[in-house]
Amino acid sequence: MFQELSSAVPKRLFLLLPLLALSGCATLDDFFAGIKKGRQADVVALEDRPVEDPIEPNAFVLTTDDQTVVGEPQVVFARADDTLSDLAREYGLGYDEILAANPGTDPWLPGEGTPIFLPTQYVLPNVPKNGVVLNIATKRLFYFPTAEDGEPQQVLTYPIGIGRVGWETPLGATRVVSKARDPHWYVPRSVRLEHKEMGNPLPSVVPPGPDNPLGTRVLKLDMPGYLIHGTNQPYGVGMRVSHGCVRLYPENIEFLYALVDIGETVTIINDPYQMGQRDGVWYFEAHAQLEDDTVPAEARLQALFDQHVDADGRPLNTHLQSHVRSLADQASGIPVSIVMYDANEYVARARVVHNTVEMDPNAPTLIEVREMMDEVAAEVEAETM
Repeated sequence: MFQELSSAVPKRLFLLLPLLALSGCATLDDFFAGIKKGRQADVVALEDRPVEDPIEPNAFVLTTDDQTVVGEPQVVFARADDTLSDLAREYGLGYDEILAANPGTDPWLPGEGTPIFLPTQYVLPNVPKNGVVLNIATKRLFYFPTAEDGEPQQVLTYPIGIGRVGWETPLGATRVVSKARDPHWYVPRSVRLEHKEMGNPLPSVVPPGPDNPLGTRVLKLDMPGYLIHGTNQPYGVGMRVSHGCVRLYPENIEFLYALVDIGETVTIINDPYQMGQRDGVWYFEAHAQLEDDTVPAEARLQALFDQHVDADGRPLNTHLQSHVRSLADQASGIPVSIVMYDANEYVARARVVHNTVEMDPNAPTLIEVREMMDEVAAEVEAETM
């Protein structure tokens, strides 16, 4: 996956690329092919790049009003005992995100020295930048706190677990109606019936503590029965594992809980395809559609094309539309600079960063984690058969 690629084109070319990309020029493909061929000698192998400190995983500042891309792609070299789940949590990612970005990699034992791509660059949802925004297709939460006068807009983003097939997280606009620390879980009757049929009965109320699946913090939504909460099983964050609620890593929900007030707006969307820009460069980010998504991929892509036109109202040319469709088919979840006509151009931009994973002696063993993940996968498979 980590083939050697051309480095970024000189800065002055970025002023020309958007114009060329929108012009429909017959020689456009030859132009970009010439750039990549001429710059091939400048590529630095991953193992020869300087190792840097990782970026802040959750908080970003928007430097301009029209900026809709944050973060940077990163690469880390796995150690002998690292799992993709360990690396995901350490660098602010969910399990499905890191899995999609590293196809063909053994998620349980990638192996000593294996380069692992960290998809820590994000296209922001195409909705107003305020309150809490949940994109269930990308399995990420974005929070836009109110900026003080003269201060730049900030955005916080965290991976989330969402509802399984048959227990979908609902879409729409809502708000936070209450908050609770160390909550009791009043188990819905439907959930108790499901667990009883599985031979794993639950009480009607689960008290606070290590066995409470809500974790230590809860934000209740103005949608009966739906919550944003923590979890006592963090390995499921970033997957379709819940009964419709939205779950975060314990450290993330504790931080978010302190910031979000009662009455805060919450917008829940399902956008697997997103396009955004930073510094005049356009990026496309594609995720696999949810299994129960009823909107065809082509319809979603066409709607995206219709939204993005040049200053004269002209749509993206057929070359770019075809390229974006091919990126959508890969659904890696990685923002790709579309004018480079290279699905892997992000590798040249990726920062190689220190491996900062610290093993917790009290954490579940690899065998225990695999058993938990296999149990979740079996439940999901049973519900989709």
